[in-house]
Amino acid sequence: MADWTGMALRSWADRTEVLARLDAGADPNPAGRSTPPLHLAARYGSPEVVAELAGRVDDVEALHSGRGALWLAVTAGRSDNARALAAAGADPWRPVLAGWSAGRLSLAGPDPDLFTRPADEPGLSRAEAAAGAEARRLLAALGTPWIEGASLACVAGVDAAEVARRLGAVRLDVPGPISDVVGGNPLDDVNLRTVGATDVPGGCVVSQPWAFGASTPGVVGRLSAGTTCYGLYANPKSGYQATAAHDGVFERRHLSPGGGPDVDHTPEEALTAYLHHGHAVAHCLALAGLRPADARAVTGPPDVWLRLPEHDYWAWPEPV
Repeated sequence: MADWTGMALRSWADRTEVLARLDAGADPNPAGRSTPPLHLAARYGSPEVVAELAGRVDDVEALHSGRGALWLAVTAGRSDNARALAAAGADPWRPVLAGWSAGRLSLAGPDPDLFTRPADEPGLSRAEAAAGAEARRLLAALGTPWIEGASLACVAGVDAAEVARRLGAVRLDVPGPISDVVGGNPLDDVNLRTVGATDVPGGCVVSQPWAFGASTPGVVGRLSAGTTCYGLYANPKSGYQATAAHDGVFERRHLSPGGGPDVDHTPEEALTAYLHHGHAVAHCLALAGLRPADARAVTGPPDVWLRLPEHDYWAWPEPV
């Protein structure tokens, strides 16, 4: 087959498959809007495939959607592929997104010695180095929490008592296990209006282990009064869905938690997105400035169970 049709993501690690396609006439520089082969290999492939494609493309630093293959390898945590691209001539210190180069960004990540930093290239600021250290601590503290079907609201600067006040919620006097709180259909109105709240350094995590109730606009919007709140729903059918509000105003930004740096990010936002790439829960916590010591605020049991009043929690002004 003389093109890249039908290539699975895992196929980009198969040098034999890639060579067969190239030998049959597949273009390493395809025109159009499709993601170039080198960019796909940088994220999902092997260093052998990356080196093969890098030796055949017209420009090893070509951009797609504002990103080069080396940038993708670094932000995806593929140090092996990043080294192969650098060896093929890609410049790690070329600014790519929000003022960051792939090389300087890597200094804050898990492989700070990935590239040799030239003497004239700036290192990290104290704040950037601290952000990297906190991200590593947070990811280690959380582990890999399983939250499919659950929802969270991460709110800065308030505690569980203030969460209850803002939501007009009533505290439930139960010891904590979900079985003591939820009965019957978990999606009925009463259960959807039942959430947990847990104080953590920096603020509070509101959680609902069985449904989307903690991430609805009515909850996130009310909690964001005078502060910032990020809602997250781990939809079993379509993946993570996020909401972000500041002082009652919803934003269209930060709606892909864990998705990596984006073209509209500020330098600080791009760094936060890189440090939590692939970790949606940690990304939402970090965006809200929350610093839990472990995963309990996410996985439970919470400090307190709350019952919200009857209300249309989907009703809120359109985001800006």
